Amino acid sequence: MTEYYKMTRGELYNPNNNYLLALRTRCKKLCQKYNNLEYDNFLEKYSVMKKIIRKIKGTFFIEQPFMCDYGLNISMGENFYSNHNLVILDPAKVCFGDNVFIGPDCGFYTSEHPIDYEQRNTGVEFAKPIKIGNNVWIGGGVKVLSGVTIGDNVVIGAGSVVTKDIPGNCVACGVPARVIKKIR
Repeated sequence: MTEYYKMTRGELYNPNNNYLLALRTRCKKLCQKYNNLEYDNFLEKYSVMKKIIRKIKGTFFIEQPFMCDYGLNISMGENFYSNHNLVILDPAKVCFGDNVFIGPDCGFYTSEHPIDYEQRNTGVEFAKPIKIGNNVWIGGGVKVLSGVTIGDNVVIGAGSVVTKDIPGNCVACGVPARVIKKIR
C-alpha cells in the first residue's frame, strides 16, 4: 500500500516519502509563483491557481499570499473568496461549498500527529477531512482543525478555533468554537 493511499484513507503515513515530497514540492513552487505575481495580473493568477487546486466549481478569488500542501485534495464551490494569508494543509480532503467567504489569516488543517511521542518521533502522521457548507462566513484568524464539518448558513467569529462540528444556521465563536446564536 502506497503512502499516498494511506494518507488519503486517514491512516498513518510517512509524509517524507519521495512521491509525497515531490507532490508537495510541485505545489509549493506553484504557490510561490502565485504569491509573487503582480496583484493585477488576474489572468495569470487564475491560471496558476487552476494548476494548484484541482476542483474549482466556478468563480473564486484568493488574495495573496496563499499556501497549501498538495492542492489535489481541495475543492471549492461557486463564488469563493479568501482574504490574505489563507493556509490549507490538505493531506485529507478540504471541501468548500458555494458562497464561502474567508477573512484574513485563516487556516484549515487536516493533518494530525500521534499523541504517543515514540510513534510521533518516527515522523508519521494522519489526516481527517474538513467540510465547509454553503453560505459560510469565516472571520479573520479562524483555525479549523481536522475532521470538522461546518454546516450551511454559518458564521464563525474572528479568532475562533473550530475543533468540533458546527451545525447549520448558527453563529459560532470562541476557543474552542461553540454555537452562541441560532439564525433563521
